[in-house]
Amino acid sequence: MASSRAIKVNGQWIRLENTPPTTPLLYALRNDLMLNGPKYGCGLGECGACTILIDGVATRSCITPVSAAYQKEVTTLEGIGTEQDMHPVQQAFVEEQAAQCGYCTNGMIMTLVALFERNPNASEDEIKQELTYNLCRCGTHMEILSAAEKAKALLAERKTA
Repeated sequence: MASSRAIKVNGQWIRLENTPPTTPLLYALRNDLMLNGPKYGCGLGECGACTILIDGVATRSCITPVSAAYQKEVTTLEGIGTEQDMHPVQQAFVEEQAAQCGYCTNGMIMTLVALFERNPNASEDEIKQELTYNLCRCGTHMEILSAAEKAKALLAERKTA
């Protein structure tokens, strides 16, 4: 049984007994658990670079206290796929060359993973709306939208296979 101050990170229960409950979850993930998928961008929850999933919901970890994740399942970029077995959204980003500097990529991917879990047939408008608050300063928006469409197709292929 996990302690009351534990979170399940990428399938493994982690105790955070010595982490103050008000610590931003991003800090615990990056500094304590060495998970570098989520990035520190703005620290205000506005850019999306720090996006993770808590119980499948896209969440800005820079403004979410560790205590909000107690007894919940947290998934980071590292938890959705591996280099050998990428999640379809990751695969689509690679195939569509949807990253330049890569800083926003974590947030874009995690946001799309959550969207396609909720709505595998999301329209282009729904995809755009979902990504509205994920900022990309390099201007790869067109490639990111192409990757989203490709990911949707890859996910559909997996379901029929």
